[in-house]
Amino acid sequence: MVSGNWKMHHDHIEALHTVRDLGLRLKPEDVARVDVSVHPPFTDLRTVQTLVEADRLPVILGAQHCNDHDRGAFTGEVSPQMLARLGVRYVVVGHSERRHLFGMSDEAVAATLAAVLRHGMTPILCVGETGEERAAGRTEERLSAQLTAALTGAEPAAVAAMVIAYEPVWAIGTGNAATAVDAEDACLFVRQSVESVAGAEAGQAIRIQYGGSVNAENAADYMAEPDVDGLLVGGASLDAASFVEIVRASAPRR
Repeated sequence: MVSGNWKMHHDHIEALHTVRDLGLRLKPEDVARVDVSVHPPFTDLRTVQTLVEADRLPVILGAQHCNDHDRGAFTGEVSPQMLARLGVRYVVVGHSERRHLFGMSDEAVAATLAAVLRHGMTPILCVGETGEERAAGRTEERLSAQLTAALTGAEPAAVAAMVIAYEPVWAIGTGNAATAVDAEDACLFVRQSVESVAGAEAGQAIRIQYGGSVNAENAADYMAEPDVDGLLVGGASLDAASFVEIVRASAPRR
């Protein structure tokens, strides 16, 4: 699965042009073995939904975040119920920017993940260590804590159908991407941790993405690793041509 996280980029007009371009460029063979999702800002979701459904584009609609409540006095927030009614299928949960810029705790991530599942959508759960944690040799400790907090209590079948994105904080938007070996080591540890929380079947079935300065040049290297099942793409997903190149680099590896 290759997912484009647009973050706070593209208004609804720009989103319309980007998704239309994406639909024109993607060929059936590009998506035969790879799911492709885009995650626009909230203000773009209705525009993208309408275009994807009307033109039957091979793109899955996703969102970047949601509140864990269905409704209430939460000014500025968007509920999972609202996303589900818009046809959103995947929701990024616990992205490092939500954790570090907006104070999203492990407990809040767990509550949001449960809310996404409650409304029939699939979470893309983000986990990853900071540069300081990595330098201190605490990568596995941090990943284990994040995964245990988010997945404990979830049904194994639900966990098996999820997506987890390993996104080292030190690599996001820095151009300092992890090596393919680094990504594989972390994704293997993530898989083993999922097995310890939700069972072997869930650990083997779950799709694990790598995210952090992904581009068309390094995508194939990541996807060649046995425990990397997809990519969470940031800046390179804003341009349809570069995003399609990443999808095409990923497809032969699967």
